[in-house]
Amino acid sequence: MASNVFGEELMLCSSEPMTGYYRNGCCETGADDLGTHTVCAVMSDEFLQFSFKMGNDLISPRPEYSFPGLKEGDKWCLCASRWMEAYRAGCAPKVILEACNEKTLQYISLEELVKFSYS
Repeated sequence: MASNVFGEELMLCSSEPMTGYYRNGCCETGADDLGTHTVCAVMSDEFLQFSFKMGNDLISPRPEYSFPGLKEGDKWCLCASRWMEAYRAGCAPKVILEACNEKTLQYISLEELVKFSYS
């Protein structure tokens, strides 16, 4: 079982919409997940627009990938590198720490993640 950034059992990020690299609702990762989709983030319009401008359209539905398109308030497992990119640009979304995979700590410090904790 995967662990979260606190070393505890990884909690569900979202099942509505269904998220995760493996589309099981959790921010689990493995060798085949080249993007390291480990950050459970709460979408904001600001982040979604940033991601769109960076070439990753998370807004438009993509039925062929069973992707509904995201809106503000949706929870989604983001790539750790995309979250860091948004962080550096000043528009990182809030995160649900208990649902962020411990692998996230290879890219982002717990101290920084805590500053963006969603409550």
